[in-house]
Amino acid sequence: MARDVDIVLFGASGFVGKLVAAHLAAHAPAGTRIALAGRSRERLEAVARDLGPVAADWPVVVADAADPESLRAMAESATVVVSTVGPYLRHGLPLVEACARAGTHYADLTGEVLFVRRSIDTVEETARASGARIVHSCGFDSVPSDLAVHLAHAWAQAEGAGPLESATLEVLSARGGFSGGTVDSLRLQLDTARSDPQARRLLGDPYGLSPDRAAEPDLGRQPDAFRPHRRSATGDWVAPFVMSSHNTRIVRRSNALLGHAYGPRLRYAEVVAFRGRTAALQAAAVTGFLAGLTGLLAVGPVRPLLDRLLPSPGTGPSERTRRTGHFRLRLDARTEGGRRCTVTVAAQGDPGYAATAVMIGESALALALDGDRLPDRAGVLTPATGIGTPLVERLRRNGFTLDVRV
Repeated sequence: MARDVDIVLFGASGFVGKLVAAHLAAHAPAGTRIALAGRSRERLEAVARDLGPVAADWPVVVADAADPESLRAMAESATVVVSTVGPYLRHGLPLVEACARAGTHYADLTGEVLFVRRSIDTVEETARASGARIVHSCGFDSVPSDLAVHLAHAWAQAEGAGPLESATLEVLSARGGFSGGTVDSLRLQLDTARSDPQARRLLGDPYGLSPDRAAEPDLGRQPDAFRPHRRSATGDWVAPFVMSSHNTRIVRRSNALLGHAYGPRLRYAEVVAFRGRTAALQAAAVTGFLAGLTGLLAVGPVRPLLDRLLPSPGTGPSERTRRTGHFRLRLDARTEGGRRCTVTVAAQGDPGYAATAVMIGESALALALDGDRLPDRAGVLTPATGIGTPLVERLRRNGFTLDVRV
């Protein structure tokens, strides 16, 4: 189908949307047709003006997550729709449905297991039939995790090293602002789980995003890390990673979508690593903070006070914080035959904002422009299975480190 534009950015006048728009303005090849979408024409036009001459001809599209007809028209006008409008569990499914029906590729920033599961259950068959790639979690949730395991698998294949048996992603360092949108998404998932036993079971299921949970092979228990502990092999201390409960499910979905090509018994985990004299205290502090935040968000009477202390949805860190932030992650992978590799994923820029804008911006450009090089696959996908190597190459060209070492 002929489309009016290559990419529509939905939520372009929001905090993250503006960052993604700026990345597209600076890095999209000449001739790429981009539109800005959201509820307010005036605010969208202001975003386009702020971007300068490069966006002078970008059309604006008035669309609302609560207006199915506007979403249908938007989806049918574009090759790719990128959404920064969350929480996705509250606002996201109608747009996913519109894109699946229209055969339009889609990317978002969700870190919400419940939303991705609803997307799978609702549009998987429709998207496959239409050829749409519905690619969730194209930001810090969960591009570094998914691409790190993708690269480890590619190394094992090239070396004839056999299937992966275990892989652990360590957060070695990270600096940036705390996301109000992430807090809002966590709050909504907790509310949903409290009132819905099925949602609670899903959040506790390590294979909750697998294509067919009933048909999943017996891969053994893979509990999330909930407490700090010392690793005997290295002597360092590790604590839970706040995003691991989503990222691990995305990686396991990638493996399942590939027929468990990574490894039929791959065990995958994510942790924050600490070294030095105060490592135990740091690991305990991180664990306590995460447990306390989750517990307080689940207590209704405490919420008004907590809401005044936490960042609000739609807000974000200063330009200086975004610029001086960074992240550095390392995946330690081991094959069933005992061979090992490490994959380092790192970038300059606040992980949840500056770096995330690059990740989803390049995901959109890959979906729109790299068609012949993308995996031959449609449906509800992951960054690794929906985009894969073209996204690795694009991120490297944008200054990201994605290195594999034996």
